[in-house]
Amino acid sequence: MPGTSGTGAVTRSTLRQQIADALRDEVLAGRLTSGQEFTVKEIADQYGVSATPVREALVDLSAQGLLDADQHRGFRVHEYSADDFRGMIEARGLVTDGMFRSLTDGGRLAHLQPDEPRIAAALAGVRRRGEEAQRAALAGEVTVLIGYDLRFWRELGSLFGNPYLTDFLHRLRVQTWVCVVQHLRRLPDLRGLLWAEHTDLVDALSRRDTDSARAIVHSYNAHALSLVEGLTAGGMGKGPARQEPPPPGADTLP
Repeated sequence: MPGTSGTGAVTRSTLRQQIADALRDEVLAGRLTSGQEFTVKEIADQYGVSATPVREALVDLSAQGLLDADQHRGFRVHEYSADDFRGMIEARGLVTDGMFRSLTDGGRLAHLQPDEPRIAAALAGVRRRGEEAQRAALAGEVTVLIGYDLRFWRELGSLFGNPYLTDFLHRLRVQTWVCVVQHLRRLPDLRGLLWAEHTDLVDALSRRDTDSARAIVHSYNAHALSLVEGLTAGGMGKGPARQEPPPPGADTLP
């Protein structure tokens, strides 16, 4: 019967997404570590589900660059190098710079005003997300920070009206967090080390001060890169880390 078939498809698709989300969170939390191997059966047994949605979820995560598939050994968490991180930071900077430029220089969003009710309400929501991320960063609660940070940037990106750009930036941010989270968790105390300028960025954009917004993101990216190169110098990077001092006023990651 068509109705039953449709419901089954939706249920399986939902389960596939739930498993993918759960595994992504395990990687972000550092419980599935870089290089760790596992099979479809192991994950299916862990979650008490059939192999099909698990396999589909793992293929999805592989397509997102978070897992590597091995025909004979199953899957493993992708190991990012310091060079990978540099490339992600560069790409992320280009994306955000283009986003901010669209608010000025005759860009297609130049006509939008922060005091318009719709824009003001959306910015207020993003700022609330930034406040939660900021609190988590100052407390050194990296797992909480990751959740709010990803929501902050997704909601901020959605203001620019291009879902492809928003999705691309979200994927980059997930990858950068996966790249560094295992190294951050080696540090005994993260208080004061995690980037906490979310609200400053929102305030700059609310003033349409794109120069300040770009400066905030630039210092953020520069310090993130400096810290990661320092943390990965012992084995993750493909070459010696550059010993560059962090820019003034930067907090850090990522």
